[in-house]
Parts: sequence; structure tokens; C-alpha cells
Amino acid sequence: MKSKGALLRELIAKNAVMMPGVPNAAMARQVEQVGFDAVYISGAGMANATAGVPDIGLLTLTEVAQLAGYIAKAVTIPAIVDADTGFGGAENVARTIQVLEAAGLAGCHIEDQEFPKRCGHLAGKKIVDLEEMVGKIKAAVAARRNPDFMIIARTDARAVEDFDRAVNRAGEYLAAGADAIFPEALQSVEEFRDFAKEIDLPLLANMTEFGKSPLVSFKELSELGYRMVIFPQSAFRVSMKAGEEFLRALKKAGTQSDWLEKMQTREELYDLLEYDPAAENWPTKNR
Repeated sequence: MKSKGALLRELIAKNAVMMPGVPNAAMARQVEQVGFDAVYISGAGMANATAGVPDIGLLTLTEVAQLAGYIAKAVTIPAIVDADTGFGGAENVARTIQVLEAAGLAGCHIEDQEFPKRCGHLAGKKIVDLEEMVGKIKAAVAARRNPDFMIIARTDARAVEDFDRAVNRAGEYLAAGADAIFPEALQSVEEFRDFAKEIDLPLLANMTEFGKSPLVSFKELSELGYRMVIFPQSAFRVSMKAGEEFLRALKKAGTQSDWLEKMQTREELYDLLEYDPAAENWPTKNR
């Protein structure tokens, strides 16, 4: 049986892949149910939705591995996870890779920010020396047990230094053994295009809303050469907005009756979870 990492590598070798972001396993099941080929586990999503804290590196490796593991094991499609700065120095990064690999992930991305990190689209970020990040990547590559586990190097250098330095860092990260590059917070379609011209390995594009990057369509990014496109918080933001509207209506009316048609039914939830109350065993499908 192929590993999730091998499946992801096959997917991106054939075509670009859309990867909706999720904060929990139920939403990951929805991603798979509607037909996406892979899923992204957002660090901001886990921090915001699960712990109710901002995306500034407050979750530990243990917490991330447990939450991401729930998601990875709930679906048959490959999942990659945001591993922030790798939870420490090179030795910590090595352990991070082994823990996430054991949790069932297809891969992860590690960024070159200083700890404590900040959301990639906020001001005030700082990045580590090039040599330190190169050491982390080498440690990550050496630590993985399955060579198909994808190690994606994220650089935040565009916002801290400039575009050219981001390209230079990406080249060094690839030379250190990274399988793909994630250039965070590029600021125009032209920058996405030019970055893809400079880096000849799989690239990941982040289409987060309300940030520094323009919202470029999946089709256009695919044509530019990007192989993975993540939408980290889109589904979470939609659900939070709808949830707020419902709560305001409930507070005012004192009943949820007018919202029943907008709700997922019990039967739809059970179908998503592969649960049949009348069956002897769960899950009811052979996954």
C-alpha cells in the first residue's frame, strides 16, 4: 500500500493540486467527500479554531501532532501540515519530522521565521540566518524514515528582505534537500510568475484572504507552474461568519427553527462520519 507521501508526489507530478485548509477532522472529511485530492492542515486553523489563540507559535509539537494526526487518519487523501518553525533548532526539527510522519501526514512545511513566529501576512516578522535554516532542512531530510514524506521549505524573506533574497534563499533550501518551496506573502501576480521562473521544483502558493498576496485563481497559478495551492482559512472563515449570524439570530428569536434548512442534518453528519446506528461496527465502509 502506497504511503500518503507517495500519493501526494504522484498527484503533483501529474497536475497542480488544490488543497483546502481545515482545522479539524470533520471538515477534512468534507474536503474528501466533495472530491478534493488532498487537504491542508492550517497552523492558524488549529490555533484559532481548536485552542482559541492567535497564530503566533503557541501550540506545542505534541498538540499539533495530535490534532493533525486526527485529520490525517480520518481521510484517505494525503494531508500536509503547517509545522511552523519546526519547534526549535535542528535537533528539534529532526524529531518534529519523525513525530509528524508517525502521525500519518504526507508532509509538512517549515518556515525560516524566528521563534516566536507571526502570521506570514502580518508586519513585524523576523527571519533566521540562512545557515540556520539550511541546517534545519538538512536535519529534516536526514530524520525522515520514508523518503516520500514531503519536506516543504517556506521562506518569509519577501516581506522581511526583498523578492530577490527570497529567491536566493529558496535556491539554498532546495540545495539542502527540500522537496518543494513555499514562498510566503508574494505581493503580485508578477512576483508569483517570476518566482516560478527562478525555482525549478514543486512550488506551493498560499491563497489566504485579507493578506499581502492577491487572490489568484487556481487555474492561473497552475499555468504559472505552481503544483500545490492552499486555501488555509477559507472554509473556517465562512463557517465562523455563518456561525456568528446564527448565534445572533438565536439570541434574538430564542429558537433555531428558521435555520433548519441551513443546517447539516443528523443523517448527513452520520454519512460523513461513516456511522450507521443500526450497524454492529464502525466505520461501516472499508477504508
